Amino acid sequence: MARWCYRHRLVVLLLWVGALLGLGAAASTAGTDYANVFSLPNTDSKRAYDQMEKAFPERAGDTDTVVWKVDTGTVRDQSVQSRIQPALEKIGKMAGVGGVTSPYAGDRGAAQISANGKIAYAQITFAKQANAVPKQLVQDVVDTAQGAGRGGLHVELGGQAIQRVQEPPTGLAEMIGILAAAVVLFLAFGSLFAMLLPIGIAIFGVGTGLFSTQLLSHVTSIPDLAPLLATLIGLGVGIDYALFIVTRHRRGILRGMDPEESAVTALNTSGRAVLFAGGTVCIALAGMLVTNLRFLDGVVIGTSLTVVFSVLAAVTLLPALLGLLGSRVLSRRQRRKLAAEGPEPERASGFAARWSASVQKRPRSIAVMALVVMAILAIPVLSLRLGATDQGNDDASTTTRKAYDLLAEGFGPGFNGPLQVVSTSGDTNKLVQGIRATDGVAQVAALPPAQGVTVIQVVPTTSPQSEKTDQLIDTLREKVIPEAGAQAHVGGVTAISKDFSTVTGDRLPLFIATIIGLGFLLLMVAFRSLVVPLTAALMNLIAAAASFGVLVAIFQWGWGLSLLGLGKEGPINAFLPVIMLSLLFGLSMDYQVFLVSRMHEEWVHTKDNARAVRVGLAETSRVINSAALIMVCVFLAFVLSGDSGAAMAGVGLAAAVALDAFILRTALVPAAMHLLGKSNWWLPAGLEKRLPHLAVEPAEEAEPLPRASAGGPTVVHGFVRDAEGAPVDGAVLTLLSKGGRQLDRVTSLADGSYIVSVPAPGTYLLSATASSYGARARHVIVTDEPLVHDLELTEGEVDAVN
Repeated sequence: MARWCYRHRLVVLLLWVGALLGLGAAASTAGTDYANVFSLPNTDSKRAYDQMEKAFPERAGDTDTVVWKVDTGTVRDQSVQSRIQPALEKIGKMAGVGGVTSPYAGDRGAAQISANGKIAYAQITFAKQANAVPKQLVQDVVDTAQGAGRGGLHVELGGQAIQRVQEPPTGLAEMIGILAAAVVLFLAFGSLFAMLLPIGIAIFGVGTGLFSTQLLSHVTSIPDLAPLLATLIGLGVGIDYALFIVTRHRRGILRGMDPEESAVTALNTSGRAVLFAGGTVCIALAGMLVTNLRFLDGVVIGTSLTVVFSVLAAVTLLPALLGLLGSRVLSRRQRRKLAAEGPEPERASGFAARWSASVQKRPRSIAVMALVVMAILAIPVLSLRLGATDQGNDDASTTTRKAYDLLAEGFGPGFNGPLQVVSTSGDTNKLVQGIRATDGVAQVAALPPAQGVTVIQVVPTTSPQSEKTDQLIDTLREKVIPEAGAQAHVGGVTAISKDFSTVTGDRLPLFIATIIGLGFLLLMVAFRSLVVPLTAALMNLIAAAASFGVLVAIFQWGWGLSLLGLGKEGPINAFLPVIMLSLLFGLSMDYQVFLVSRMHEEWVHTKDNARAVRVGLAETSRVINSAALIMVCVFLAFVLSGDSGAAMAGVGLAAAVALDAFILRTALVPAAMHLLGKSNWWLPAGLEKRLPHLAVEPAEEAEPLPRASAGGPTVVHGFVRDAEGAPVDGAVLTLLSKGGRQLDRVTSLADGSYIVSVPAPGTYLLSATASSYGARARHVIVTDEPLVHDLELTEGEVDAVN
């Protein structure tokens, strides 16, 4: 497939451009139909919502608030009314506004003025839900209301529709993330074309995924959070997957391969790992389905679709683009050096090789240090409290936060999150009296009944995010309502948030067990080992605990929150653990696959665990760290999205990826694998026979070679020497087939000589290892004549075959 795409590059490119433009045109014509459906079956707040919807079906539009405060006098003063009332009347006449409830409209409006007369509010009901209200209409409402303000009269607005117009421009976070990724890629590659490749692949993958999700929103319920999260994950994996393949391709060209063969080899090695990694991300995302939280189904659809398109772009469009660029995927300096000095030697060098050797020398101390760091970062997770953020968590400079604070000042902190006790039978008066006598209740008001349903508005004395408000909800449900003998349910936004947190917390263990179990099975099948998947599962749990510890410290404790411009501290969004664990699990599996697949490849070739771990880390740590740095930049850019949920997810995922790549995969995993030795690759024989084979590395292929005759057994012989030409005694030489099957194994003599048996002409891998020396491996082409092949070993060198 890679060869076909490479040779038919213009066809492939035109197909992808056509798909992107076609889906974009269709999505633009169809529009969006995202729906925020938070269905919590078998919860008290859902029963309350169902009863209210039946009794008051006309309350469909979004209700926002205009709040004003005077420094002197009261809001009843004629000077204040003469400025506010015309503005409210003008807003009420705007197309798309259903109505305005003014505090100056008789006795009913008097309740909308604070006890001291300094603060008042009006309610604006739009004809549609917040996400369907045109932004221009909302902006006109904001401008009209704030235009009534003057010295001593402060006007602010709150509500979901108002919040939309104070968000940064759409796409700002994505553009900043892409620019940051471009800088990292340019520093890593030193080539403009090589930098543009991963970004182009990510844009095609995310674009087709988002347009498809937008079209699907017309046939299934997809929340408006889905495209934001799909963009977040799609940009990260799209750039990373292309980065892994392009890195392997560039390495092949630098080592003398023809660009086409190098691209095919890169897709047949790193491309396989990309397919496997993309599959693990989709499986991790699908794990959200076990929570039975229906609104997450749309998130799974949007994010999984974007990941699938990103993988398809990486394995089809990328080889086509590599064909268009040819050797220009290298920088000019690299092309000049290749022409002047010839191919580079096949060995890892620099800091990555030195670090890999250090981990091999001191695995215990490095493992302990890494565990201590992760444990310290995980400590805050012990005080994790799930809940829901609201406009009280917005930045202090926003009008929504100012309106929230004014309402809390004038009418009490519980006014921003009233409870709705929905009664369908029983003595309503007795129920109202019981609620009024309950500790923690500030105000109680029963609305006129409709269709046998009575709604009792309850304003707590504490804020919606307070634990005391949660306790009040429990008291009403478990004590007050039963004692009144009424059939009633407690609803409202605050009660829904509490129930959502409870349901999420109850189902989290099942969710974690599901994704950890699926990941264990996948890695066991891929790497034919029990220890490798167990290690990966443990590392995932450690990374999750540490990243949530960082989240709690920043968003719940408020450490550094003002520096990030993210408003006020509060509980962690209840939906975040499910979404973040899915994404974290999928991304950490990516790094595990790329790291361990290279180790496994070396293990199959040499059966030397220390060499396998050392070479695997030396050759993959730089690209994994570059990929992680790109993801951190992309995720942190979503702090600028204007959406508190996306900002929280962005910071959490950035912390998780950084800790996973820079501490776990670079230090703890290889240190643990050195300590475990050959047991890393142990799998019971009975299980080995029953497991299906899933090749992350390419299968062994017979390579026809020109030779004089059919030929029979022959040999490879020569000498093993050090850098100064002295013979190396006791070096272990292993001859393996291209697929990694060991054919012969000998030890060099005192003069450094060796001889290994070759069953037939062909291409083989000859490796040499010796204590206190590095290891060297070379492909050798054997005809029907004996081959003379000398090897040189260097102290401290880490050498591996492409």
